Amino acid sequence: MYTALLILHTLVAIGLAASVLLQSGRSAGLSGAITGGAEQLFGKKKGMDNLLARISTGMAIAFMVTSLALTVLARNR
Repeated sequence: MYTALLILHTLVAIGLAASVLLQSGRSAGLSGAITGGAEQLFGKKKGMDNLLARISTGMAIAFMVTSLALTVLARNR
C-alpha cells in the first residue's frame, strides 16, 4: 500500500510541476506592453490557460492528500 501511494505521489508531483510550467506567465515590463497590444488585436487563447489552471489545482490537492496519507502510513509502520 505504501509503495503504491509513493508511486502515485511521485507521478502527481511530476504532473503538478509540468502543469505549472506549461501555464503562460504574467507579462511584465516592456515586452508585456508590446505583446499586450498584440493580444488585444488577435485575441488570447484563454481556454488552455483555464484548463491548465484547473489541472494545477487538482494536482495540488492530490499532492496534499497523498502527502498526508504517506505521513499517516509512515507513522503506523
